[in-house]
Amino acid sequence: MFGGRRVARRTARRTSRRTSRRQMAMYQDQGGGGGEEYYDEPAPAAPAAPEAPDPMEQLEKLAQLHAQGILTDEEFAAQKAKILG
Repeated sequence: MFGGRRVARRTARRTSRRTSRRQMAMYQDQGGGGGEEYYDEPAPAAPAAPEAPDPMEQLEKLAQLHAQGILTDEEFAAQKAKILG
């Protein structure tokens, strides 16, 4: 009476193991790696270094501000000297 249940359990376990192994082999054949690597988090990307501002663009902006009267002649000259070094 209980023998049938044991056989059924063993058969179910074996079938499950075989299926798991087959699926893992198929996954590895597709280049997926295996196990632990699949669950690893990707490393965070390093922040990009800010680009150095273009001196010509800065001078153009300064010239616009000077033309609009926002910057005085002294302020414009000081910023221009700072940009040009």
